[in-house]
Amino acid sequence: MSEKNIYHDAVVDALTADGWTITDDPLYLNYGGRKLYVDLAADRAAVAAEKGGERIAVEVQSFVGFSAIENLRHAVGQYVIYRLLLEELREDRALYLAVPEPVYDGLLAERLGQLALTRLGIRVLVFDAAARRVVRWTS
Repeated sequence: MSEKNIYHDAVVDALTADGWTITDDPLYLNYGGRKLYVDLAADRAAVAAEKGGERIAVEVQSFVGFSAIENLRHAVGQYVIYRLLLEELREDRALYLAVPEPVYDGLLAERLGQLALTRLGIRVLVFDAAARRVVRWTS
């Protein structure tokens, strides 16, 4: 298992404040003898008008490496692999890429970032690291 992302605890706090219950930290996936770990899994109970609750998996990315493009390539690649595995193993969880607000407003708002997000259907959870709160969800 790899080390926790520098924003891991901020995302846990943000999700909890947003009404989510962390169910797995990390979410363990085993496929073909390979062990992989999505950073978090969380559930939110249904309100009276809904039939079931929501279930998500969250991969936290910091984008603090030396190259913005390398950071994007790493995040997108990891997201795609995890989404494939979740579709294969746990179809009931929607996968989100958690990124700090400056990353979403910067690199991911640029043409290349938008191309990757839209063409690959990447869901994003944008968080404020200092306030430890969810800023927006995209899908």
